[in-house]
Amino acid sequence: MVVVQSPMAIPDPKSIPSNAPEHCPGTESELAGKSDACAGCDNQEICASGATKLPDPSLPFLKQRMSGVKRKILILSGKGGVGKSTFTAQLGWAFAADEDTQTGIMDVDICGPSIPTILGIASEQVHSSSSGWSPVYVQDNMAVMSVGFMLPTSKDAIMWRGPKKNGLISQFLKDVDWGDLDYLLVDTPPGTSDEHLSIVQYLKESGIDGAVLITTPQEVALQDVRREIDFCRKVGIRILGLVENMSGFVCPGCKTESQIFKPSTGGAKRLAEETGIELLGAVPLDPRIGKSADYGVSFLDEYPDSPATTAYLDIIDSRYPSPSTIN
Repeated sequence: MVVVQSPMAIPDPKSIPSNAPEHCPGTESELAGKSDACAGCDNQEICASGATKLPDPSLPFLKQRMSGVKRKILILSGKGGVGKSTFTAQLGWAFAADEDTQTGIMDVDICGPSIPTILGIASEQVHSSSSGWSPVYVQDNMAVMSVGFMLPTSKDAIMWRGPKKNGLISQFLKDVDWGDLDYLLVDTPPGTSDEHLSIVQYLKESGIDGAVLITTPQEVALQDVRREIDFCRKVGIRILGLVENMSGFVCPGCKTESQIFKPSTGGAKRLAEETGIELLGAVPLDPRIGKSADYGVSFLDEYPDSPATTAYLDIIDSRYPSPSTIN
């Protein structure tokens, strides 16, 4: 197990036993102590009795820290490998292109933190001050926090159960000195598990403005996005819209577009129609997007004439307000 080398210790409350279930429903859940995941947990009896259903003492601190953040947006995908983190990074680059827009990116993909590499800051480290953890700055108006900054090397695996993941996410919100932000983008792992439930719980008082769901055209990806839609509706997160990534392939030489992942069931457009969710746009597959991510540079800046850049900017311009319109 990796021991995170950080300026503050990761909380490990004594009330959480070492054999806590990975998919613990949480002490506030109606299923606390009653779900299949609770079997064998030392706290099963006390959770089932309702004695643990007390307000989380950290929530007031989280709300205070988040009071300076005007917009909090989750980037979700039901399936891995659909370009969620890449979209998050490009969205961050686009916002930060306006020097008057303060942007933050919080990477809560604890076991697969790719944001530092995509943004070209993988070698940076987190520092602490009297006001808490200082995020890593890509540029003056773009701050980033990720567990990737805390690992001894990029090859180290993080093998944590749910409670420890939840503790780190709480610290990212409570102990990081984010300052005043126009946007905080939260890059999440695939699925609908611990990290997603934690971020919803911790931000429930300060509010989540909505979620953008990322998919690719093929049905195997759309199936998982349908589950993500169900998750958002069950926990009360507003869905801002769908983005279809890798929607065709653009040849950098001849600019011809062809389908790589065939939308056999209609792709994101059909899913948007079925669910009543807005389709924000479709981003074609340009191999230079992956190259930009590997080198940690902004694809939008490096290749402004790419159809993919046009698609990214159309999505952003049509959906997100400028800082002057934010209340």
